[in-house]
Amino acid sequence: MARYTGPRAKISRRFGVSLFGPSKAFERRNFPPGQHGVRAGRKKKSEYSVALGEKQKLRFQYGVLEKQFRGYYEEAARRRGVTGVILLQLLELRLDNVVYRAGFGNTRQAARQIVNHGHILVNGRTVDIASFQVKPGDVIKVGGKPSSQQLVIRMTDLTQASPGVDWLDTNKDKLEATVSRVPDRADIDPLVNEQLIVELYSR
Repeated sequence: MARYTGPRAKISRRFGVSLFGPSKAFERRNFPPGQHGVRAGRKKKSEYSVALGEKQKLRFQYGVLEKQFRGYYEEAARRRGVTGVILLQLLELRLDNVVYRAGFGNTRQAARQIVNHGHILVNGRTVDIASFQVKPGDVIKVGGKPSSQQLVIRMTDLTQASPGVDWLDTNKDKLEATVSRVPDRADIDPLVNEQLIVELYSR
């Protein structure tokens, strides 16, 4: 399964926001990387550069490579409704993201690994594809193996203070979550302006 394996703190520094979860390296050096990093933010960016940056931020936030991201955009453009919002919903309903939102992983990267290693059941069946699209009514549950249970229990201890989301009914005691509805734009609260991404692809 293709995934980004490069430096994470450097990417977060480039965009000025922590895209991969809490990072001490980003907190210590929250300015762009490079020799002129401290002064790099003073240069005025073109509209294209800003839109491209928004797309890259969203890609890195959800751990999606370029070809897959374009596929999400094309699917969103085919559907009826606001393309930008549908794009966010498609990304938010990825199985790895749902596992993260349920608190079974402390980062999206950790949640992806939990899914890929076969620790997650969807409607009683093991699903090890991080990009699997869940839908309302789906029940996401941690597998019954002791290794799966112990791993996710450790993760839930790390995510106790994290707020839940309204579109997921999560029971951390049972290590189970049910998708109650498709998330609204207000539920997602991304780090980007998705309309700029739509305009970028529409050129």
